[in-house]
Amino acid sequence: MTAQVGVSAREVRRQQTRERILAAAIAEFSRAGMTGADVGAIVTAAKVAHGTFFFHFPSKEHVLIELESREEARIAEEFAQYLDTPRDLCALLTEVVHLVTGLESRFGPLLFKELLAQHFSPTRPHRDEWTDHPVIVLLVREIERARVHGDVHPEVDAFYSATFFLLGIYGVLTTTDHPDTRTTMLTKLVDSAVRGLEVR
Repeated sequence: MTAQVGVSAREVRRQQTRERILAAAIAEFSRAGMTGADVGAIVTAAKVAHGTFFFHFPSKEHVLIELESREEARIAEEFAQYLDTPRDLCALLTEVVHLVTGLESRFGPLLFKELLAQHFSPTRPHRDEWTDHPVIVLLVREIERARVHGDVHPEVDAFYSATFFLLGIYGVLTTTDHPDTRTTMLTKLVDSAVRGLEVR
């Protein structure tokens, strides 16, 4: 019984250390980007030894992968709650835009772009399938549901439609800085996506 308590206490300390490192890394990445981030500054802020960083995260890229995974899970949970009430396609896609732009607002444009660059990087340490990403899974499911109900054209491919829509959001956010232009482009993106999906 004592051994189990000891292991549990060690695990709690390990997790607390990991969270401190992650928080310090997020702050440093937001300031300097991943490439320019100084691991020395991260470990100083987290109050850990230099080797402790690499014990928890083999590389700076692994920090971004963990952050992406956590944030995607958080966004997916919010999106799933939103979907508890039936929505039309326009409202559904607008909510996806809102959730993604909210992520950029939380982390700032530099870290947001770093997350996207890492997500699409051919040298990403861990490549995964689209089914490993809960946001796209939910969006595909909703488009497919609308197709089955006759609200979406029967020849629409839900996966490609969802993927192209998300890529469109990322494209606008990473190439356009002016707020009014962004708003217009994102609104038109939603309108175009709905017109491309619905039965004509």
